[in-house]
Amino acid sequence: MGKSRKDSNAKAERKFEKRLDFYNKVKDSVVLNATKSIAKQKKKLRSRQKKLKPYDLSTLSEFLPELNAPKQRAPEKEFKLNCKSRRKLLEIEGKQLNTVLNHPAFQADPFGSIHQHVLSTLPPAEDKPRKKDNKNGKKKKSKSKKSKSSSGPASMEY
Repeated sequence: MGKSRKDSNAKAERKFEKRLDFYNKVKDSVVLNATKSIAKQKKKLRSRQKKLKPYDLSTLSEFLPELNAPKQRAPEKEFKLNCKSRRKLLEIEGKQLNTVLNHPAFQADPFGSIHQHVLSTLPPAEDKPRKKDNKNGKKKKSKSKKSKSSSGPASMEY
């Protein structure tokens, strides 16, 4: 019986060593695959950057004039009106109102300046072609497709 225990211990040790070897091999392959994938990603990034080099317009910006146009926020998809945004909007609109009220053109002719502002900001209205008027100034009545047989004397041949 003693001999079988030694054999089983040796067998268990060999099994354990084989497992350790297997785990080490798996670990090495995982590390190798990870390094390969990282290298591929770096290669792709380099190739993308090479492709984008002809389209680099940063040097062009040196020669273009600077624009001092006021920057406006892009409209948000969903504007949530909460206390903070309402307060901020109120401040902005209040400043705008004070600016308009203090403007000399508005003080001279309020309705005229509002009219001028509306004309300059709204797109031009499209004029639809009107129906032609008769000589009397009345619009022509459209005739219905139904023919009226009793509208007047009609001669019938027998």
